[in-house]
Amino acid sequence: METLSADDLTSLLDLPGSLATRMGITLIEASPERVVGTMPVEGNQQPYGLLHGGASCVLAETLGSVGAALHAAREHGGIAVGVDINATHHRSARSGVVTGVATPLHLGKSIASYEVVVTNSAGDRLCTARLTCAIRQP
Repeated sequence: METLSADDLTSLLDLPGSLATRMGITLIEASPERVVGTMPVEGNQQPYGLLHGGASCVLAETLGSVGAALHAAREHGGIAVGVDINATHHRSARSGVVTGVATPLHLGKSIASYEVVVTNSAGDRLCTARLTCAIRQP
């Protein structure tokens, strides 16, 4: 299992105008088997001051897509594109940083699926998401 360096992780998301950059998402760890990232609640809230459910989905899709892309590149020299995401929001947050952990449910030749669990700093589960990516040849 190959894990990317901090510089490699930064280059995955640090593109001008990227949504992950605008949302403040930071990758902590990335391999096809596990992707970990954080996102601040501040700036990603809905009008009631709670973490926006869409922000949790952006975090989940970012982390799962990174894992799927690493799998596609390692196994097939390909790329990954998201085709489905669903999320259940269990509770919310008003401040702090949330952490997402993406782990694979299936790593195949044409499909990669990840479960992404988003938690607050106390370890409470805020959101459970499932992302499916199609693996394509470049």
